[in-house]
Amino acid sequence: MYSSVMTADLSGVQARVIRVEADVNDGLPVFDMVGYLASAVKEARERVRIAVRNAGIRFPAKRITVNLSPANLRKEGTSFDLSIAISLLNAFGYLADEFVKDTMFIGELGLDGSVRGVKGVLAMIQEGIAQGIHRFVVPEINACEGAFLEGIEVYGVLCLEETIQFLKGDICKEPIRLSYESCSREQSYDVDFSEMKGCSEMKRAAEIAVSGRHNLLMVGPPGTGKTMLARRLPTIMPQMSMEESLSVTRLYSISGLLDEKNPVMTIRPFRAPHHTLTPTALTGGGRIPVPGEISLASEGILFLDELPEFDKDTLEVLRQPLEEHRVSVSRVGYSYDYPANCMFVAAMNPCRCGFYPDRDRCHCTISQIQRYISRISQPLLDRMDLCVQTQMPKIQPEHEKTESSAQIRQRVERAVAIQKERYQKEPISYNYQLSGERLEHYCALGSSEQKYMEELFMGQAHSMRGIARILRVARTIADMQGSEKIKEDHLTEAVYFRSMSREYWG
Repeated sequence: MYSSVMTADLSGVQARVIRVEADVNDGLPVFDMVGYLASAVKEARERVRIAVRNAGIRFPAKRITVNLSPANLRKEGTSFDLSIAISLLNAFGYLADEFVKDTMFIGELGLDGSVRGVKGVLAMIQEGIAQGIHRFVVPEINACEGAFLEGIEVYGVLCLEETIQFLKGDICKEPIRLSYESCSREQSYDVDFSEMKGCSEMKRAAEIAVSGRHNLLMVGPPGTGKTMLARRLPTIMPQMSMEESLSVTRLYSISGLLDEKNPVMTIRPFRAPHHTLTPTALTGGGRIPVPGEISLASEGILFLDELPEFDKDTLEVLRQPLEEHRVSVSRVGYSYDYPANCMFVAAMNPCRCGFYPDRDRCHCTISQIQRYISRISQPLLDRMDLCVQTQMPKIQPEHEKTESSAQIRQRVERAVAIQKERYQKEPISYNYQLSGERLEHYCALGSSEQKYMEELFMGQAHSMRGIARILRVARTIADMQGSEKIKEDHLTEAVYFRSMSREYWG
């Protein structure tokens, strides 16, 4: 007999719908699997055989052939096990065609028949929906990943025996359903800007950076609140939309970073990898390509603390992703595109001891200081929109209140709303995405402002890329103040935050 059921697998951050075909005929007892399979998929033959037997079903001595179509695509992973078992049981006659019709099966099988979790279930369900499938049988541990998508039925199963009983109608199971709003309420930040005293200039730079999604570099001695501020940046970013949340959740599902308690990412991600990070871990890839830290920070913050301590090769691979907001990973026969739509924030000391230019405390020589900061190349430095020099915070009077994250977030949301309204007919949403003709159109300057920028460029203080970044930041400052046009004071503040790095890099 012939049988066919649907499943899916992953290729980078994309899912592919795979058809599992099984043919059972008389002949010498053999179990063949074909379809350009990796070792983990070929091993499914033994997992499925033993799992079916332990589910109480006799495995017949027949000539069995299983094909995973399309056969020209290499299949990786263990997500095919459950679909192979169901296809075989359908071909054996244990399950009727109507039980498996228009249903996608995803899951790994244990030898005891248990259905174990796999990565990327959300991406697979989304691809199944795109192909017209609306019924999904997945591992119980992964069932919540797609349960908040509308118009579909997701059923979680614990073992193969339970799956068979459910498909036959011997037991009744309700589809898993979750409310996106309830998931949003359950997740919150455990830090707040009200915990930061003083640091007004740092907070101003942070608010500008978040309002336009600009990259931020903080330079200063240890203990000035650089890391503390960075960890609070997600708390002043606007709440993620459903579309943004789905995009981030999909990446975390593919990376296996979701859990049953938090099946949906509703708060902005904050990734702060250690300085021993490798280039592959940062950008993604590997033997079986997976998203890197810059992709996992999408729609949130990628924070590199102690920036000069990172390997120079690791930092240099950031240059293209920060410009194009995506990562392209090429392998022999394959090419993967990962998103890199994050806000990049970095912190560093001005020298190895950390106290330059305070010569009472810093005893580094000029050559030592130059050698330390030269680990940050000029091209990478050119991609930082704002640079702020941090100072030891002053003691704040007890009666003086510090703004909370909610108060700052209200101002940020107003600036973001202005940008989204302005760019509603454009394929962009934030000022940091302005380039080319859009930059000229939306950052048009008056005569005095134009003269100011010409003098700045003629003085060779900034490159063309630097001028473009100054205009984007000035556009954001104007939006924060509710100004339709960019004025000279907006440009001056943007130049100020852009020029602070010159004290160290010349």
